Amino acid sequence: MTHTLTHSGLSVDLELADFVKTKLLPGTHLSEQQFWQSFAKIVQTLTPINKALLAKREQLQQQIDQYHIANKTWDSKQYQRFLSDIGYLVPEPANFKIETQQVEPEIAVTAGPQLVVPVSNARFALNAANARWGSLYDALYGTDVLSEDDGAEKGTTYNPVRGFKVMAYARQFLDKALPLENGSHIESTNYSVVNGALVITLRDSSQTTLADPSQLIGYQGEAQNPSVVLLKNNGLHIELQIDHHHIIGQADKAGLKDVVLEAALTTIMDCEDSVAAVDAQDKVQVYKNWLGLMQGNLVESFKKGDKVVERTLQSDKTYTSIDGGTITLKGRSMMFVRNVGHLMTNPAITDVYGEPVFEGIMDAMFTATAALHDLNKNSGVKNSSAQSINIVKPKMHGPEEVAFTSTLFTHVEEALNLPKNTLKMGIMDEERRTSVNLKACINEAKQRVVFINTGFLDRTGDEIHTSMQAGVALPKAEIKQQPWISAYEDRNVDIGLACGLSQKAQIGKGMWPMPDKMALMMEQKLAHPKSGANTAWVPSPTAATLHAMHYHDVNVFTEQHAIAERTIASLDDLLTPPLMQDTSTLSKEDIQSELENNAQGILGYVVRWIDQGVGCSKVPDINHIGLMEDRATLRISSQHMANWLLHGICTQEQITSTMAKMAKVVDGQNEHDKAYTPMASSPETLKNSIAFQAALALVLEGTTQPSGYTEPLLHSYRIQYKLQQS
Repeated sequence: MTHTLTHSGLSVDLELADFVKTKLLPGTHLSEQQFWQSFAKIVQTLTPINKALLAKREQLQQQIDQYHIANKTWDSKQYQRFLSDIGYLVPEPANFKIETQQVEPEIAVTAGPQLVVPVSNARFALNAANARWGSLYDALYGTDVLSEDDGAEKGTTYNPVRGFKVMAYARQFLDKALPLENGSHIESTNYSVVNGALVITLRDSSQTTLADPSQLIGYQGEAQNPSVVLLKNNGLHIELQIDHHHIIGQADKAGLKDVVLEAALTTIMDCEDSVAAVDAQDKVQVYKNWLGLMQGNLVESFKKGDKVVERTLQSDKTYTSIDGGTITLKGRSMMFVRNVGHLMTNPAITDVYGEPVFEGIMDAMFTATAALHDLNKNSGVKNSSAQSINIVKPKMHGPEEVAFTSTLFTHVEEALNLPKNTLKMGIMDEERRTSVNLKACINEAKQRVVFINTGFLDRTGDEIHTSMQAGVALPKAEIKQQPWISAYEDRNVDIGLACGLSQKAQIGKGMWPMPDKMALMMEQKLAHPKSGANTAWVPSPTAATLHAMHYHDVNVFTEQHAIAERTIASLDDLLTPPLMQDTSTLSKEDIQSELENNAQGILGYVVRWIDQGVGCSKVPDINHIGLMEDRATLRISSQHMANWLLHGICTQEQITSTMAKMAKVVDGQNEHDKAYTPMASSPETLKNSIAFQAALALVLEGTTQPSGYTEPLLHSYRIQYKLQQS
C-alpha cells in the first residue's frame, strides 16, 4: 500500500514528499508550503489545457484515418488541403528571428557532439557529464577505427604496435586541425612556447610554428617545457599532453603522451525515452540524480575489476595564457535536462480529483527547482554560465503544444521567482505535426528556444501511426530511403536557419545507434556537420571524442551560411507516406524475415524494461550486433508490425508464434546476464512472462495506442511486474 501526505489538496507519495522536504528545497528560498501551493496551482490551471491538447491529437488522428479510408488514391494537393481544413497544417507565420537571450556558449557559438543519457543511472550521468574532454589515444586504441591487422591487436595488455598506429593517426589529425607553417606534426620532436608562439622542433632540427598562430591559447607547466599545450580550432580546444617519462610519452620523440579533445560540449540528462520511471520510487531516483548534478555533489561508487571506483564531477581546467594570465575552461559538459512529454501521468502525485498528475508538468517544476541550486552558486562546480535552465521538451505535436510548454515554463518561473525566459526550451522535431509546422512551432517559443533537432526514430514511428490507414508501410530498411526522410532532415535545418538559429541555438541531428561500430561512424557521421547541424547525438563518451574530429574537419557555421541560400526542402515530399505500392512483391520469406527482425528487437528491449527497469541499453539485434535501443526504436518496430497486421500482410497467429520463436533467441542472447529471467524456457513461463505479454500487446494493440506511443503499455506492465515482485 502506498503511503501519502496531503499538500495543498494534492496527495503526494511519502517518499517523494520527504525528498522535497529534506533534499530538494534546502538551499533554495522556497518553503514547503510555497512549493506545494505553487505546484498545486499550476496543476489546477494547466491540467484541463493538457487534456484538451491530447483530445485534439486523437480527434485529428481519427479524421486522418477516415480520410485515408475514403481516399485510396494518393493526391498530394488534396491531402494538404484536407490537413489545412482540419487544422493539422497551420498557416506559416511571417518571417522572424528568434529572440532568445542568455544562451550558453556551448549551445550558441560552438559546434560539437552531444550525449543523451538516462539521468536515473548516476554512473552513466557522471560519465557523460565528464565527457567534455576525451582522450583521442584511448578512443582510437579501444575501437575499430584502427584495424587490428599486422600485429596491432588490442589484447589485454598495452600493445606498442597498436600504440604506434594510434600516434600516427593522431599526428595526421593534428596536421589537418593545426597545420604547421612548414613540415608536419609527424616529424615533431619538441613543443615549446616561446614569446607567445608555439615553436615545434622537427626531426631535422629545424623549427616551425603554427600556420595560424592564433590557434595557440595557453599551456600548463613551464612555457619552454610545457606539460600541456592548449590549442583551438573551429571553436574546439585541443590539449597536447607531454610527459617524456610516461609509458606512452617515452615512445614518442616529442614526449606526446596523449591528445585530448574537447568533445561532448553538451549532454541531455534524460527523464524520458531512456528512463523507466513509472512511480514515485523511480521519480525520486531521477530527481535525486539531477539534483546531485545541479548541486555538484553527485557521487557514485562501483567495482571495476578488483577495485572500487568513486566517480564525481570533474573540476574546471586552468592554464596560463600566452600573455601570462590565467584561463579557466569548464571541465564538464553543459547539461540540459529532458522532461517527459505531454502524454503521461504519474501516480506519485494525485490531484484533488484523485487523478495522477501529468508527468510533464511535474518534471518542469521539479527539475527547475533542482536547477536553482546551480543558479544560486557563485563558485565551484557550476553548470550554467548564462544563468539559464535548459529543458528539452520531447514529443510535442504542433505549435499549440509548444505554446502550452512555454505557458508551463512561465508558471514555473513565477512559482520559483525566476526572471521570465530563464527556462529555455529545446524543441524535439520528432512528430509529424511539428515537422510540417516547424516554423510556427519555433515562433511560439522564439524567446526561449535554444535547440531544435531531428529524431528519425520517433519521427518514423509517428509517420507509420499517422498514416496507419493509408496503406502498407514499406519494410523498415526501405523507409529510410524514401524522399520524406531527406525532406524532413533538410527542412529542419532550412527552417532553423531561416528563423535565425545560427550561432544563437543548436540545430541537432540524431543518434548513431551502433556503439561498437566506430569506424563506420567516422565514415558516415561527418554528414551531420556538413548538413549544417552544430550538434549531433552519439552513444558514448568515446564516440563523442571521435565525432569531435568531424567538427575540426568542418566549420559548421560556414556550412550554415551556404545552406541558408538554398531552397527549403519540399513539403510535398515531407507529407508523402512511405508506403508499398505493390505488396505482391513481398514473398512469404520476406514477410517472416521482417516480422522476426521486428519481434526480436521489441522483445530484446521490452524484457529489460519490464523485468529490470532499464530504459536504455545496448541490445543485440537479430544478427547479434549491439544497438542502442530506447522507446523510439520500440515505437517503430511495434507500429510497423501493427500496420502489417492491420492490412493483412500477416496474421495475429503469425505474430504470436514469431514472438514466441524470438523470445527463445532473446533468452539465448541474455544467458550470461545473472539478473535476466528467461521468457521462453517452457510454454508456462512464456504464458506467465509479463515482459512477453507486454511485447505482444504493443503490436496487437498498436493501432489504438495514442500516437503509437509505447509508454502507456510499458508503464502498465512494469507496474504490474513490480506489484508481483513486492
